[in-house]
Amino acid sequence: MRLAFLGTPAFALPALGALAAAGHEIAAVYCQKPRPAGRGQQPRPCPVHRAALAAGYPVRTPERLRGNADEAAQFASLGLDAAVVVAYGLLLPPAFLASPREGCLNIHASLLPRWRGAAPIQAAILAGDAETGVSIMRMDKGLDTGPVLAEARVAIDETTTAAALHDRLAVLGAGLVVDVLAHPRPARPQPAEGALYAPKLTRADGRIDWTRPAAEIARRIRALNPWPGTFTEAGGQTLKLLAAAPAAAPPAGTGSGAPGEVLDEAGLIACGEGALRLERLQRPGRAALAAAEFLRGHPLRRGMRLGT
Repeated sequence: MRLAFLGTPAFALPALGALAAAGHEIAAVYCQKPRPAGRGQQPRPCPVHRAALAAGYPVRTPERLRGNADEAAQFASLGLDAAVVVAYGLLLPPAFLASPREGCLNIHASLLPRWRGAAPIQAAILAGDAETGVSIMRMDKGLDTGPVLAEARVAIDETTTAAALHDRLAVLGAGLVVDVLAHPRPARPQPAEGALYAPKLTRADGRIDWTRPAAEIARRIRALNPWPGTFTEAGGQTLKLLAAAPAAAPPAGTGSGAPGEVLDEAGLIACGEGALRLERLQRPGRAALAAAEFLRGHPLRRGMRLGT
């Protein structure tokens, strides 16, 4: 099939590779324009842009699609059988959605209608969901509201991080969209009930609120790894929390403590409910370390309060 591919981050790369490997013709790749990055703040192409250039695909990086008649005409001139969209970052206006003969298919990293929006992987972990997955959706004018063609499920356990889930779902979605293109199937309208929205994350979402239960804080640390990351303040310095687990029960003699209080010098922290054992830590600009090694050089004294 003659396809356009619309995607921006690394999550989209397995799908681009899988479509090419399956013999589809990639007529054009659309992605977000290069953004300033690094110390010099020089424009840096996104992962899909770099991969497309390496493969020799034509690349387009329009600033906007809405109201962009020239870009709509260019898209229509491609004579597409279908378009595949993976975390592109711009909503497709009706003219774009109607242009490919078989429509526009989106790989979305959740079991729709649960967790529509920008951060479905993180939202599933934050909520304590037991499973998530990928959905192949035929796009309509709404935000992740189109009918679903196929889905695949994966389990989430108490060790699952967003980074690991991201990689697994990216590969799963790539294989699933290739199968959908090869074996068309009826579309299933999304049910009205059960729809939830996963908003875009910001750095502020990574600040730990020690008044929350230990299990919830542990999920936040896993869900926001690697971005935007979770952090707290310790002795006037920022401390990044990379891994932690709820303690079954505070060791004898430690007491319960106020939220954020260090209960022992091995990294046990009181929470609003229960306590959290720190497992991997990092100071900004320094290497990440296992908690035991980190605390030898940067001890957290019993009784001090984190987050203040």
